[in-house]
Amino acid sequence: MIDYLSYLFRHRVRERPFTYQWYRIWGKRFINLNGLIRILYRVFRLSSKGAVIGSLSVVDKVELNGKANNLKIGRECVIGNGVHLALHDKIHLGDNVVINDGCVLLTARHDINSPDWRRVIAPIVIENYAWIATNSIILPGVTIGYGAVVGAGAVVTKDVPARHVVAGNPARIIKERTLKQPIHSPVRFLAPFEAWVGLCDE
Repeated sequence: MIDYLSYLFRHRVRERPFTYQWYRIWGKRFINLNGLIRILYRVFRLSSKGAVIGSLSVVDKVELNGKANNLKIGRECVIGNGVHLALHDKIHLGDNVVINDGCVLLTARHDINSPDWRRVIAPIVIENYAWIATNSIILPGVTIGYGAVVGAGAVVTKDVPARHVVAGNPARIIKERTLKQPIHSPVRFLAPFEAWVGLCDE
């Protein structure tokens, strides 16, 4: 938590004291204080359970099933509300990953050909700058490549190549992104952070 607050203070937007802009900025910070406290509290709770969470990453109200120490989140990621993480095996997120509301990440399945319905587990890896859109489902053993996009409601059963867009059930490649090197920080679009650092570096 200390590194979050230190970063926000060091990189804060600075205006001349007692000007209109100074009052406006501090007003936004005050209005968004509860949101910032909730972010810090959720990160603290997950970290205390064994999850590894990189600096400035934001985790909304998520449902965990399994061991929290199987979760590793990189820097400046955003995990939305109602995301279900089945942590029977490892889930590793790179930096600047976005997982929108209602997504499901499953690291276990049952073998339908097994007479005792044997459980099969496999990790999920989501690489830097990937975007998993609302209500998508990622199945065990899948890797989402660098800068890839999973369309809303997609069911991903196999690896997604870097910078490709997939959609549907089962998810299929629909295009390749022309963007080669993203530089955005998704946490800056969240009001409690934007109130301190703005949308871009000063």
